[in-house]
Amino acid sequence: MAEDTRSTTHIGAKIVALRQAHGVSQEDLAQRSGLTVDELEVIEGSATVNGLAPLVRITSALGLNLGTLLDDDKGMGPVVTRRAELEDASAAASLETGTADAPLDFFSLAKGKTARHMNPFVIDIAPQTKEDMTAHEGEEFIYVMSGKVEIAYGKDIYLLEPGDSIYYDSVVPHQVRDGQSAPSRILACVYTPA
Repeated sequence: MAEDTRSTTHIGAKIVALRQAHGVSQEDLAQRSGLTVDELEVIEGSATVNGLAPLVRITSALGLNLGTLLDDDKGMGPVVTRRAELEDASAAASLETGTADAPLDFFSLAKGKTARHMNPFVIDIAPQTKEDMTAHEGEEFIYVMSGKVEIAYGKDIYLLEPGDSIYYDSVVPHQVRDGQSAPSRILACVYTPA
């Protein structure tokens, strides 16, 4: 799958703008987030982001919500996302993350909702071979919409099918991956404390 440079460029530039607006140097943000300066430079330079964990760590280190980074619009009331908007998002607003050989495409269901504590996404998961575990503060809820999804959580593996769900603490090393060598789709809600 080709990288969507519009989204990754936007996120990298937004991280730089938010970091500078808070008067934080790259070195300070790297130290606060637990990333190396090199990793932060790659992310700010619009390279593929390997999972949500680095973005969660960056926004948490800046005292911001993940949605501040991923969304463009601001709104105080409820946000409704229609099915057609979600399908349009796959062509125009996907965020490529995951391993280099298996991107995850994230479609925000709360785009435009400011000051939120949850970040709901529809995520398309491509088949993959590499198994990188990640951990970050917060909690995650996943509901399988189609396909089969494998959740590596600590030393355990959970295979979920359509209609199955899982709720877990994100501080435990975990990975969400396709469980059938074919694309899968999930509804995920990520909570990260500010």
